[in-house]
Amino acid sequence: MAATSPIYALRSSRRPTTGRGPRSHMNASTNPDRDGSDVVTTIFLSNLHCSSCVHSIQNALTLLSPAPTSVDVSIVTQTVTVKHPQGLSPAVINEAIEEAGFDIVSDTEDNGPPRTPGTPITPLASLSLSHNLARLGTPFTPKKQRHLEQCAACQAEQRASLEREAESSSIAQEKRRFIDGGNIHSSEKTAISRPDSGITPAQAYPADGADSRRHVTLSIGGMTCASCSNAITHALSELPGVSDVVVNLLGNSATLNVDRADLVPTVTETVEDVGYEAEVISVEPLFVPPAPKVVHAADAEGPQRVTLSVGGMTCAACSNTVTDVLKGVSGVSDPIVNLLGASATLVAESKDIIPQVVEAIEDAGYEAEVISAEPIKSEKDTTQEIGPRTVTLRVDGMFCSHCPEKVMGAIASFGSKVTVLKPVTDHTDPIMRISYVPSPPTFTLRHIIHRISSVASPSGAPFSASLHHPPSLEDRARRMQQREQRHLLERLLFAVLAAIPTFIIGIVYMDLLPSNHPGRMWFMQPFWTGNTSRATWALFFCATPVMFYSAGTFHRRSLKEIWALWKPGSRTPVWKRFIRFGSMNLLVSTGVSVAYFASIALLALAAAQPASTSGRGDTTTYFDSVVFLTMFLLVGRFLEAYSKGRTADAITALGKLRPTSALIVVPAPEAREDRNQSPGSSTLGDVDVEKGDSSREEADLITAPGTKIERIDAELLEAGDIVRVQHGGSPPSDGTIVSGDSGAFDESSLTGESRLVKKQVGDEVFLGTINKGGVVDVRVDAIGGETMLDHVVKVVREGQTRRAPIERVADMITGYFVPVVTLLAVITWVIWLGLGLGGALPPSYLDIDVGGWVVWSLEFAIAVFVVACPCGIGLAAPTALLVGSGLAAKHGILARGGGEAFQEAARLDIVVFDKTGTLTEGGEPKVTDVEIVAQPEGSKWTRDVVLGIAAELESASSHPLATAIRQYCLDNAASSQSGSAFDETPGRGLKAEFGSLKCVAVIGNEAWMKENGCSIDGRLANQLDAWKSEGKSVVLLAIRDESAATPAFAVVGLFAIADPLRPEAKSVIGHLHDQGIGTWMISGDNETTARAVAKMVGIPETNVIAGVLPHEKADKIRWLQQVGVKKPQPSIRRLLGKQGLNERCVVAMVGDGINDAPALTAADVGIAIGSGSDVAISSAAFILVSANLYTLLTLTDLSRKVFNRVKFNFFWAMFYNTIAVPIAAGVIYPAGNARLPPAWASLLMALSSVSVVCSSLALKLYKPPALARTK
Repeated sequence: MAATSPIYALRSSRRPTTGRGPRSHMNASTNPDRDGSDVVTTIFLSNLHCSSCVHSIQNALTLLSPAPTSVDVSIVTQTVTVKHPQGLSPAVINEAIEEAGFDIVSDTEDNGPPRTPGTPITPLASLSLSHNLARLGTPFTPKKQRHLEQCAACQAEQRASLEREAESSSIAQEKRRFIDGGNIHSSEKTAISRPDSGITPAQAYPADGADSRRHVTLSIGGMTCASCSNAITHALSELPGVSDVVVNLLGNSATLNVDRADLVPTVTETVEDVGYEAEVISVEPLFVPPAPKVVHAADAEGPQRVTLSVGGMTCAACSNTVTDVLKGVSGVSDPIVNLLGASATLVAESKDIIPQVVEAIEDAGYEAEVISAEPIKSEKDTTQEIGPRTVTLRVDGMFCSHCPEKVMGAIASFGSKVTVLKPVTDHTDPIMRISYVPSPPTFTLRHIIHRISSVASPSGAPFSASLHHPPSLEDRARRMQQREQRHLLERLLFAVLAAIPTFIIGIVYMDLLPSNHPGRMWFMQPFWTGNTSRATWALFFCATPVMFYSAGTFHRRSLKEIWALWKPGSRTPVWKRFIRFGSMNLLVSTGVSVAYFASIALLALAAAQPASTSGRGDTTTYFDSVVFLTMFLLVGRFLEAYSKGRTADAITALGKLRPTSALIVVPAPEAREDRNQSPGSSTLGDVDVEKGDSSREEADLITAPGTKIERIDAELLEAGDIVRVQHGGSPPSDGTIVSGDSGAFDESSLTGESRLVKKQVGDEVFLGTINKGGVVDVRVDAIGGETMLDHVVKVVREGQTRRAPIERVADMITGYFVPVVTLLAVITWVIWLGLGLGGALPPSYLDIDVGGWVVWSLEFAIAVFVVACPCGIGLAAPTALLVGSGLAAKHGILARGGGEAFQEAARLDIVVFDKTGTLTEGGEPKVTDVEIVAQPEGSKWTRDVVLGIAAELESASSHPLATAIRQYCLDNAASSQSGSAFDETPGRGLKAEFGSLKCVAVIGNEAWMKENGCSIDGRLANQLDAWKSEGKSVVLLAIRDESAATPAFAVVGLFAIADPLRPEAKSVIGHLHDQGIGTWMISGDNETTARAVAKMVGIPETNVIAGVLPHEKADKIRWLQQVGVKKPQPSIRRLLGKQGLNERCVVAMVGDGINDAPALTAADVGIAIGSGSDVAISSAAFILVSANLYTLLTLTDLSRKVFNRVKFNFFWAMFYNTIAVPIAAGVIYPAGNARLPPAWASLLMALSSVSVVCSSLALKLYKPPALARTK
């Protein structure tokens, strides 16, 4: 058996890849919800920074009609994800976000756009005028000039264009009128102003079909806090046709649904109007196209294992009839008919026989339908199921309208093998999409690329074809974060340069040097006009560019936020506009603006006064505060942006595990044919030049007759290819070892366990693991996002979008934060002004020459505006949870439940374990003991007959215990018996009639025996109890002889089946007890066996729930939630009187089987073992990739650490604002005239948010519990 079955079981939960719908021109992604009724839209933002941004976006989107179902904003990845009804258009969402003051940006640097299957082809003539004009404005490069000199077709085209000079001139004039005049529709401006967009106008508005609703994903820039995200959410939610707006503050993105694709520009305009940058990542249809039919390589030949659904069978006679019919079909062998399952399986010599099988069953009067037909492969057979593959290619080297004809001609040479989904129609759009069915090694993507690259353009230069990949979500987020960091850094550097002379003049000369210093006296002399000093004018010229350039981003976004709230047609109630508005941008902009314009007013007052006769001009301004305040704010914002980028390193690190190249084993002719297929290819011939070990084993592998070793790009591999994995190398994809038995792989990158796993032929290996053993050859099984590593990344990414309940508290606080701070600032100014004008303050307080108490009290208000910071409150939870989910993935834990799962796991009171497969190893159970009851001499119930009856009964069940008993009987000379009238009772056993033996037999547990009136004598009862006390499951067989005088069931055999305990189970249970967490076990097995297993692992016997049917497990979990005992509360909670007596228990369920799925769903925290069933995994909040239970200890410990860090961050952010705002308002001023100047207030504000992010990043130092590390 493969050593890595746990991982494979997890990976096998993926569904078949389906086609994708149209993709929009703009960088957004829109995905249909699972049930098809809602859609999810994601948007990238470049200016998403803190929780106020989050709140702004959410507020803007939730007011749209119809309202979004959910709005999730990620600051770290700078994405906004909106789940909304189909009636809410992505365009409306985009517009709402832009109107909320956020910037939707693009980070695709490729000239050509990615497209998806089904994208309609838009002819060049149908593109917008602005797009054509943008093309006309493209510089005529020397490279194109050289092409024109050599291309006769282009020369003829040029001559024809010269003959139409008048018409060309008019076009040029129209071009200048549109481009220079700026009279371009806003949606067209977007297309021109974003040359780096990843999607062309041809893709921007896919043709609406029967289902025109789209799921839109946008990137949004400029969000800094929850207020920003709420503003965007509110703006988009108000747009008609837009629904399910979800704005992700940390991810700088948004997702939403639109009724029509043409609403997408409206969405982006709305976001930009609000003051933020917005760009659509993708626009996809809500419906999911049907999965393409799987095509098998060489399906028509070779034996096939066929599974059919057979209808109309009512009894054993029916199943026997079908069996006889199948046996009579030529070429059919091993027919097995399952009466209870209404199915049949058989082996057909070829696929051509399958229609005959169906016809034969239907001729017998039954219904038949083929469920599956799979080729039967030996362990070393390289035949692989291969389905249609859709890829996007980029063709470089096209310079004129004749080049696409050459490219399409190369594709046409493959005939029906290749289906073109999106052709190359213009040389300015080098992206094409094709679909084909690979058949390695004779027909692969490498052959297609080689054929295109071998065709020459009209100029004689060959084309260059390559696989085109649009940037991933993490790539886009990283590029956008880098762009935002550059944007902030440029303005920060400018502010720093301005701060140098400001510091010298405003601080050194005016404050630090003595009053009689010549330099100070020179700067204080009136200059230019009135009584304005040289220092004041110098500071004015330093502060003005800082005010409008460095701080300009704050002003622009705050104005857009206000405009989005008060614009005509806004659906926000008027009363609500006064109590929930603005973001961190508004606070910063207000503080800087008040300081600057107050200084302008003071400068004007001084200029209107006559020059002082003492030679000392007026120097009372806040220009220096403007410069320092802006500089400190930008320092904090830059550090915050950099730190947030670091919180998403986990997914990025996983992505870096992919090797870029692969050593492929190909037949010698193919190696010669494809030798020049790509610049990165190199044929290594009979000797592997990179082989570090010259062992005989490696040499034998390399010199296999008729094959060559070739290095190719890993992305060019196909399912079914054979690749070589050397010592120290990583498999380029998931696959199965077909040659080499000395492999030993380090799978710590996926499972978190730092130990080598031995591999041999037939075992699976995974992308991202490292071969620490000998050279092996691997058959590629999964490509194109279907690998185990891709699944891990997907689950981690999905989990990061699920928010913790505590985040809703932060959203509520930040939603009212800006209005409250604004009110406090105004009240502060009014109180100090009133006290000053009323004479309540000593005259010595007034330490300025111009402006009086009005200006003096204004400094307190400015400090309040600047020092208040909602960013830390909003970042407290998402940053810690994002780092926590990455850490969990690093240790082999996939957090599907996101923040809510972490919050619940941190408060666990009880952990409930399933027995089989969780506390036990869960492999194939084995029969360890058998007791056949002795019969009188001459009795027909001999040992072989009894075993034959047992084997026949258990053949009708798929239960693991039944499989073990049947296998044991067949291995121990059981006679062949034929039963009828099978009846199975789940959780009990089976019953059947045996006509040839004139008896009825039952097999199952003790309860089943009692239900059938079978008594167990004392000797058998003692044997039964002895086996159960050893933790074994016992199955009884009883027979009722119908030929006896008094027919009654009598036990004739007992079977003991054991499933070994996991060696770590006992120590894990003990560690949970040490933490105060109670443990329970729930099992469908009998109570004696369950108690015996519980005793061996350390679970109290009173905490065992046995004999539970699958559907009853969920009820038991709910019962435990109500009556379970909570773990002891911390002393601080007891001191505060919070004993939690009325709180229900937080219960976790750990399971692995389909029968555990209801319980996993009912539990507060469902934890699935990675080796478990797909249903269990899909029902769980956490998935343990490794089946090792020590990972559970890491999960519980990490959850507490993460949630404790969330609470610490939240407390620190609240504490900072609670202390800083009163100090800035001047509560300590009477004690020694101490105040917090605006410049230093801005520094404190910056440090508050940075400290929260750094606190979350400190989680990366986490180490699992010592027990988990040592084991």
